[in-house]
Amino acid sequence: MAADLVEGPDGKPRCLWGTSTPDYVAYHDDEWGRPVHGDTALYERLTLEAFQSGLSWLTILRKRDGFRKAFAAFDPSVVAGFGAEDEARLMADTGIVRNRAKVAAAIANARALVDLQDTDGEGALDRLIWSFAPDPASRPAPVSLADVPAVTPESTALAKALKKRGFVFVGPTTTYAAMQACGLVNDHLAGCFAR
Repeated sequence: MAADLVEGPDGKPRCLWGTSTPDYVAYHDDEWGRPVHGDTALYERLTLEAFQSGLSWLTILRKRDGFRKAFAAFDPSVVAGFGAEDEARLMADTGIVRNRAKVAAAIANARALVDLQDTDGEGALDRLIWSFAPDPASRPAPVSLADVPAVTPESTALAKALKKRGFVFVGPTTTYAAMQACGLVNDHLAGCFAR
């Protein structure tokens, strides 16, 4: 078995990162790299990836229910209406990561999403994000974690497109992490059962 593949608790080969905790096993096996569609679901993933910046993804996974509760199940029309009192409430909420810039970004991005939907209709974020999915045939399966990029031309272009439409805190690294999480790319290693 390749060095960056390990046998999971059920004997199946998995990407090394996906075996360290039960939370990671479940996320690796059932979510990461699986196609995600719908404006609300994609807004949630973009928001969580932005909150993860500089932190362990495990921190975000373990607080995900808190984020969902704090951000009205990531309903963009509700979050877009958040004001100063909501920001103060969020900054006091121990169930989420309390970072003022990231909280403000989540609200700004909900507003940008509502504006995008007003212009381009329901599903506008889904169509925009998925338009940057690379051709799977052009991407060989990574053999090791060293083969997995942090940024790609597609993630850089997606970040620019989102920023042009008013989204913030969506740099190329954050957008690539979202692309991985939402199945636009399949970065499960060659030999991983989830690939």
